[in-house]
Amino acid sequence: MAAISQRIPLSEKLGYGLGDAAANFVFQSLIVFQLSFYTDTFGLTAGAAALLLLVARCADAFFDPLFGILADRTSTRFGKFRPWVIATAIPYGIMAVVAFSTPDFGYGGKLVYAYVTYLLLMLVYSANNLPYSALSGVMTGDLGERTSLSSYRFMLAISASFVVQAIAPQMLQYFSHGRPGHYDPHAYQVVMGIFGILSVVFFVITFATTKERISPPAGQHASIAEDLKGLGKNGPWFALFALTILVFITLSMRGGTIIYYFQYYLKRQDLFGWFNGVSQGASLLGILFSKPLAMRFGKKLVFIWGLGVTAVLTAVFMLFTPDQIELIFVTEAVRSFAYGFTIPLLWAMMADVADYSEWKTGRRATGIVFSAIVFGLKAGLGFGGAIAGWLLASYGYVANVDQSATALSGIRLTSSVYASIPFFLGVVCLFFYSLNKQLNIQITDELATRRKSNEPGVLSVENPVLAEAP
Repeated sequence: MAAISQRIPLSEKLGYGLGDAAANFVFQSLIVFQLSFYTDTFGLTAGAAALLLLVARCADAFFDPLFGILADRTSTRFGKFRPWVIATAIPYGIMAVVAFSTPDFGYGGKLVYAYVTYLLLMLVYSANNLPYSALSGVMTGDLGERTSLSSYRFMLAISASFVVQAIAPQMLQYFSHGRPGHYDPHAYQVVMGIFGILSVVFFVITFATTKERISPPAGQHASIAEDLKGLGKNGPWFALFALTILVFITLSMRGGTIIYYFQYYLKRQDLFGWFNGVSQGASLLGILFSKPLAMRFGKKLVFIWGLGVTAVLTAVFMLFTPDQIELIFVTEAVRSFAYGFTIPLLWAMMADVADYSEWKTGRRATGIVFSAIVFGLKAGLGFGGAIAGWLLASYGYVANVDQSATALSGIRLTSSVYASIPFFLGVVCLFFYSLNKQLNIQITDELATRRKSNEPGVLSVENPVLAEAP
């Protein structure tokens, strides 16, 4: 049985993808710079920064189900999810600057400021990104188009990540006007101000160019209890939830400590931006292969192999010596290329899980499904950042000085071997994810048939492109 085609135009895919580019100007800044900003610029100890990241990110994670419930129950002429994207655009840009500002307070005042501003940023992020992510689940029900949409989304997201990881270090250095390798508080404000403006513009474009086509089944009544009950019976959701936590623990651990690896172990912070550029470029290339590989072998199998190879090559970084710069760059390129296969798949699989829930229960609860997964994302970031900070502290890390042999060992282990462990566990989780290629096709076709024949008006066909063959 072949899946029914429901194509969406290229302009809409690009418009949707710009929304994740907007989010990643800030999100990637949090992953790459937040820990070092708090320890080396803002003035917190590694232990205090670790506790802050854990408390703030985990506390914020509990907002995601709330926003999922609210988004599912939003009803406007613009849809359920698009209004949230436009309403949070300006607050998102403002909080990006505020959270990376350093006030002239004492240590205690700074600590309070850091907690408040970081929580507010994460709150706005949840109110924006949860509906934005769920939007992909109602733009199309076609398996190929859904993976294609995710691919465009993450090609643009990786492009923004390239700017943050490869160019932002040079921008921060330029605006610091200080000693090499040290970023001034003012520099962070300027750079995050630029990113904040770009984010607002891109969110507006996303709102203006996208369309929601899939609605809940006719006659479905809003019931939080029923939505949660359906989630509790959704086996693939549990596997994906655990996988999401583990993936983002690694991303947070490695992303937050690789800058220390370059600054203190390799003593080549001048190459940090180039390293990130190679990494993001290789990921972008891997994303281009994601859809054809997933269409041939299925999302699950491609994810298993991509994540497994990435885990091995992440651990390999422990073996490198400071004079093996070329080998470090080559290994990172291969590692990121393999990881690129998996980047669009996680979010496309979330939409598949929402379809599975509707197929099994007859209820469409896209927001709550995505919110529960984004909860895992936030928890993973929180635990990953906290683990990284605590490990650095336990190995004796002291900011802005030459590190001891023990501290250097901690930096190397945290950014390599320790960071690879959650990826290996994520591969195990994927074996419990039961939605294979054949079942996905069956679910997609049966849902499309229900919407077309039994529930007229549920699937919008206003756009004639939807009727075209692939």
